[in-house]
Amino acid sequence: MLFRQAGIFHTDYAANRALFPVPVDRWMVGILLLLALTAPFTTSSLLLSTNLLPWLVWTSAALGLNLILGWGGQFHFGYAAIMGIGAYTAIHGVRNGIPWEIAVVLGGVMAAVIGSVFAFAALRVKGLYLALSTLALQYVMDWVISHVTVISGGVQAALQAPTLRLLGQAVTSETGLYYVALGWCLFVTVFMLNLRRTAFGRALVAVREKDYAAAVIGVNSFRYKLVAFATSSFIGGISGAILIFAFYRVATPEQFAVNVSIELLAMVIVGGLGSIIGSYLGAALILLMPGLMNSLIAWLAQVMGIQLGVETLAHIPNAVYGALIIVFLLVEPMGLGKMYNNLRNYLLVWPFGYAQK
Repeated sequence: MLFRQAGIFHTDYAANRALFPVPVDRWMVGILLLLALTAPFTTSSLLLSTNLLPWLVWTSAALGLNLILGWGGQFHFGYAAIMGIGAYTAIHGVRNGIPWEIAVVLGGVMAAVIGSVFAFAALRVKGLYLALSTLALQYVMDWVISHVTVISGGVQAALQAPTLRLLGQAVTSETGLYYVALGWCLFVTVFMLNLRRTAFGRALVAVREKDYAAAVIGVNSFRYKLVAFATSSFIGGISGAILIFAFYRVATPEQFAVNVSIELLAMVIVGGLGSIIGSYLGAALILLMPGLMNSLIAWLAQVMGIQLGVETLAHIPNAVYGALIIVFLLVEPMGLGKMYNNLRNYLLVWPFGYAQK
């Protein structure tokens, strides 16, 4: 089939460590990239601005959370707060005359600094205690953002984001904002793809599997966990800033509340821990599936002539959506990314299925 590896020979280390050694993988990536680049010209404006653009930004955030959760094995229940830090820092930076590019990077740096400060205390504990420590970060930052008027303007205030200016040029069109989100998502994806091949990535995996065993072979688990927290927070801070400038246009404390952290955690878990394609699939399922379920059930009710009330239409899609997530996790606990890998591994040896046994 398409995934056949016959005739592929690794004669040097570079070929052996290639990101996509199988030709069909390179073709698939090229086709997806072409579809992404031409999406503004092949899809409707509504689909581009309400589905594709936020999906790319939330995928970037999910990849950042997957770095600490999937690669490092450390729970993080305060990632929305990290995104909020980056968003508000970038907004105030642009308002004070800092170029947008530098302001966004400053937002990532601020998120990394604050995330690392909490990590110093959080990484002293493990398991559920670590989860509670990061949840404390979420609640602390929720209170600070909501009640410090210099940051957000107050509990019920909304902070207007300045116009996004890339290299001094105002980006106001939906196409331009989409390409900004796409560029950042591609950058994070390439970073995560290469992370798996570095000594840092391998050390994180060793720490995730057993930190004591990693320490025996010379891996400083605390230092690698701290760097992972800082890197993950940096990605989250920039993702939060781009989310506000490119999508919401207005920042409010509710946009980075604890329920958002739980949704991000669900994106990573449903997509698959440590899976890059799983972050894309998990973000799509959590972000886009509720709207699709609403439309589908309303259409089925209309076709079948069933009269459903407004309250019923509001609850049935959520129940079906929740059941769908449970089914996915029952079929494959390792997430949607593992489902894709299972299918790909099957096609690698098809029709010789006995080769997998």
